[in-house]
Amino acid sequence: MKKQLFSTIAAATLMSALAFPAGAQNVAIVNGKAVPMSRVDALAQQLARAGRPVSPEMMGELKKAVIDRELFMQEAQKLGLDATEEFKTQMEFTREAILIRELIGNFQKTNPVTDAEVQAEYDKFVAANSGKEYRARHILVEKEAQAKAIIASIKKGAKFEDIAKKQSKDPGSGAKGGDLDWANAGNYVKEFSEAMTKLAKGKMTETPVQSQFGYHIIRLDDVRDAQLPKLEDVKQQIVQQLGQQKLMKFQEDLRAKAKIE
Repeated sequence: MKKQLFSTIAAATLMSALAFPAGAQNVAIVNGKAVPMSRVDALAQQLARAGRPVSPEMMGELKKAVIDRELFMQEAQKLGLDATEEFKTQMEFTREAILIRELIGNFQKTNPVTDAEVQAEYDKFVAANSGKEYRARHILVEKEAQAKAIIASIKKGAKFEDIAKKQSKDPGSGAKGGDLDWANAGNYVKEFSEAMTKLAKGKMTETPVQSQFGYHIIRLDDVRDAQLPKLEDVKQQIVQQLGQQKLMKFQEDLRAKAKIE
């Protein structure tokens, strides 16, 4: 655990591009240069944001990591690495990334997803997915003649599930005996959906159903009222989705207002 923590600290030490302000209290003086305590505090905050809260017992390791950071920086400067074009390019990329991150954070703070927006999105989801759900099986083949032969075979007593496993070219459902699990009729292509919803429970299509995928033999096993998740169960997912939509709209608006030549 301690080794893993030290690795995390070392990574943050080497990779962080944040500049730390000078402070009155120093951690150490390294080769004549003061290393302020504010660097330790900033590193602790960085780890906390990454989900690794720092306990008082860990502060000694953080101080050591900050001193090691200073040693690395001094050595890099001694070698002139901070004057290379590669370093300058990477610093510019880092500066841009931090600025963009701050901009996005500021936008999200000033444009939060409201409870009313979440409720409206959930209501749209309910309206689009309410009604009936169907549990069907199908066997998918390429040729109509093959589909007709399968229907005839099932009518004579062959087991639908066994044929699906052996002959269906839909690998997902075929391996499960053709089972498509519960789904709204709208999840299927029009030809499949229309044929399925006309069936009575336990019945199979009398003729092959052609779609863009081939020929289907469909059996309807059950029907029920749609089982929809409660708002509290999907609220966080909706918040993330709406937040992403707001951010994309913000980006589109910036592009629309910009003069790009």
